[in-house]
Amino acid sequence: MVSPYLPFLAALPITKPIPGDSPIENCDITTHQSLKLRSVDLSPNPPERGANLTITATGWLDDDIVDGAYVDVVVNYGYIRLISQTYDLCEQLPNVDMTCPIERGDYKLTKEVEIPGEVPPGQYTVFARAYNANDEMITCLTGSVNFEALI
Repeated sequence: MVSPYLPFLAALPITKPIPGDSPIENCDITTHQSLKLRSVDLSPNPPERGANLTITATGWLDDDIVDGAYVDVVVNYGYIRLISQTYDLCEQLPNVDMTCPIERGDYKLTKEVEIPGEVPPGQYTVFARAYNANDEMITCLTGSVNFEALI
């Protein structure tokens, strides 16, 4: 007997934890990805409202990233979709102190961001799928963070 849940389960991305101290996982792992992340660390983990979050990632990039690369981002708050947007990856790279083109090679990235104190309580889930100009996948990342209710 075939499970009635099979169509739903087939739609879920296949993920694998990335080494390090973070909730971030590599998704769509059956698809070739040119970015091989060795570690991702968040400090603090889990992120806290009103505090700075430091993200450190290390990895190897197999292929150059050039103009025309893009990233599809989906952010959910519980079951509510907050964002579903495609961004020009090269336009976003200055946010992490990088610019296109990015040559293949070994990389370490550290970025500090502020988490607003007004973040509503609940679970936030992010899916980000980045592609090169020729539509080959650079990476697929997903992660969830739960902000507890303030008492």
